[in-house]
Amino acid sequence: MDSKISTLAAETKSICLDIAGFQSRVAGLEERVAAVEDLNTIPEWDQELLFLRSKLIDSEARSRRDNVSFFGFTEHIEETDIQAFLKKTLSTLTGLSFDPPLEFQRAHCLGLKRTEDSSRPCPTIACQLLTAARSQGPFRANSYVIRIAADFSRDKRRKAFLSLCPCIHQLEVRYNLFELARMWVTKNGQSKDFYDTEDLRLYLDDLSTTSMDLSPLNLPADTTKDPFAALLLLIPTERGNLVIRDSS
Repeated sequence: MDSKISTLAAETKSICLDIAGFQSRVAGLEERVAAVEDLNTIPEWDQELLFLRSKLIDSEARSRRDNVSFFGFTEHIEETDIQAFLKKTLSTLTGLSFDPPLEFQRAHCLGLKRTEDSSRPCPTIACQLLTAARSQGPFRANSYVIRIAADFSRDKRRKAFLSLCPCIHQLEVRYNLFELARMWVTKNGQSKDFYDTEDLRLYLDDLSTTSMDLSPLNLPADTTKDPFAALLLLIPTERGNLVIRDSS
């Protein structure tokens, strides 16, 4: 009887030691999990994500560099062959003769096929198009104003810069929008560049006699969604920069 009690006591003691060990391990795991939960961000990963994001934006911008967008054509004007329509229309529109003749890698309408009741314009993109008419325009076809613009990545920062362009135009300031999302402003022979829209807004406030407010400008409601559908015309310069001009 005593031997059985001694054996049971030894086994119970061993079980207690195992439980104590498990408790210690669980406590250690809880501390490690809590440390991970408390750590909102990992600086190294944040830097890597920012780097990869900038590379992705740059790659997208490079892939769009040879694209050209056309705005202002009425829906279904291209009928069944958009390339034939562009070849015929561009020579008439710009007054230029293309030698060798225009060749398109690809041309298509963006988005779903629009109905006659649709109010939003449908842009057309022509890849690898000769862009000899960059310095001209906007052009007119019948009673419509046709805008030709470079196609580029619509990053949030770029959209924010575009929303401030009417303010800059009112102040009669020269301004360029560079890749990637950098605004270069020149006033009275002095130039400054901005990577942040808030800094640019403060600069505009300093130039104006009163605080610049976008609300009195009566911008269209969808300007931030599609700036080309509103006031702005973007034309690539010989240096590859995107110069923003008011086309109203």
